[in-house]
Amino acid sequence: MTIKEVEEQTGLTRSNIRFYEKEGLIEPLRKESNGYRDYTEQDVEAIKKIAFLRTMGITVEDVRRLSKKEARLHEVLEKQKKLLEEQLSELQNAKRICETLLAYEKMDYESLNVENYIADLEGYWSENRSVFKLDSVSFIYLWGGTMVWGILTLASLLIAAVSVWYLPARIPVQWKDGAASSLVDRRFILLYPAACILIRFLLRQGIDRWLKQNAIHNDSITNYVINGLCFIVVSVEVFTILYVKGIVKNVTTVLLADTAVLLGVLLAGWRKLSKKQEEAR
Repeated sequence: MTIKEVEEQTGLTRSNIRFYEKEGLIEPLRKESNGYRDYTEQDVEAIKKIAFLRTMGITVEDVRRLSKKEARLHEVLEKQKKLLEEQLSELQNAKRICETLLAYEKMDYESLNVENYIADLEGYWSENRSVFKLDSVSFIYLWGGTMVWGILTLASLLIAAVSVWYLPARIPVQWKDGAASSLVDRRFILLYPAACILIRFLLRQGIDRWLKQNAIHNDSITNYVINGLCFIVVSVEVFTILYVKGIVKNVTTVLLADTAVLLGVLLAGWRKLSKKQEEAR
């Protein structure tokens, strides 16, 4: 059957179905005549199972393990149940404190006295250590801010606006083995700041959606990736100018250095987020 028919039978969108296929959760056959996907009833049932498990917050990775018979459904459900119970307990406790505070109509930030509501302050901090582990990823929060993006975009715009008048008629946009392999009109330099804007407002949605689908979503991580990409764009822009002026010759070194720094900090923050999730389990 066609993907349109699968959409009708499952009630899911085409993008959902394509994502499950991309993740290797389903493997529809291809028609020999035209190469189009040919979904079976088994594929439809698999899609329903996948979507059902995802509604319970079960990760794509766990669903993949189930589909490959690397894990038992019972153990995955037990693990998810424990996680949900922990999250529910935290939410109920937060709700209780909110209700207590709301009982005082004249309560405001200035008059809030934490000790009036928390008897064992140190124990309370310990119970909520996962929050502080997340808060401690300070560089990621700072780097992912709108201000940093604005600074990068403004810097790119100023660099492009000033340098375009002093560049040769043709500038490189592609490199091979460290040497320029493709040249374009010098006005191409003006597209670098535009790229920062497009990354922030268009590419962000795709990155955000991917993180959510893999149950590792966090706004700070998304913003970090966005600003990291903009940082690389600005680096390439600067390198292009330095290259045509004969100051530097190898783009690979610049990109590797950028990637190493950005990935290093991102992985450090991601590790803290993973520890938080593991402790919750």
